[in-house]
Amino acid sequence: MNPTVWFLTSNQGKLAEAAHHFANFGITVQRLEVPDGAVVEPQASDLETVAEAKLRQALAHLPHEGAMVMVEDAGLFVEALDGFPGVYSSYVHDTVGNQGMTRLLEHLQSEDPVMEKRLRAASFQAVAALWDGERILFGKGECKGSIASESQGDGGFGYDPIFIPADLDEDGEPLPPDVLGAVSTHGKTFGAVEVDLKHRFSHRRRALEDLMRQFPSPGPDR
Repeated sequence: MNPTVWFLTSNQGKLAEAAHHFANFGITVQRLEVPDGAVVEPQASDLETVAEAKLRQALAHLPHEGAMVMVEDAGLFVEALDGFPGVYSSYVHDTVGNQGMTRLLEHLQSEDPVMEKRLRAASFQAVAALWDGERILFGKGECKGSIASESQGDGGFGYDPIFIPADLDEDGEPLPPDVLGAVSTHGKTFGAVEVDLKHRFSHRRRALEDLMRQFPSPGPDR
């Protein structure tokens, strides 16, 4: 029987992405359900603090002793807005949506598409925190890119329709906006590309990979 990681999330997109990744390691991911209001989002300035606080609250709701539980927190960090919305990304998206975000950056335009990408530079950042039964492990990931002037596509979730990832080189590292990489969406947002292509850029995938590098081989009783 495969070991199980219980994932505290209400986002089906995050759940599917984590399940897809952990399956490569023979690990099953299931959603950890908790009572409404049982886990409170803390007010903090960085993703790691938020993820750890939520994880510690989730420990009280483990399905059995020794179970593994994971929390993932991510945000959109826009350079021209000094990193805003950052840790407040979910709230801002629920409040003003993608249209509101693009309006905040309407003044950042250029006839040169490369310059415009630089002006609208942003990154998705993610932190995955996992309780392995004895300690908390952290994985971090980042996807660099830029904010589109308007939404593209209806795939993905959250800010995906307005985020254009930077091209990647052969080693999966981001490239400057004027360089065509080995992996590219050719100017399309995450909302306008297939899931498999998006996964190659994913900040969540990078956070999970960073986490797995620290992760001991779990026993079958987990």
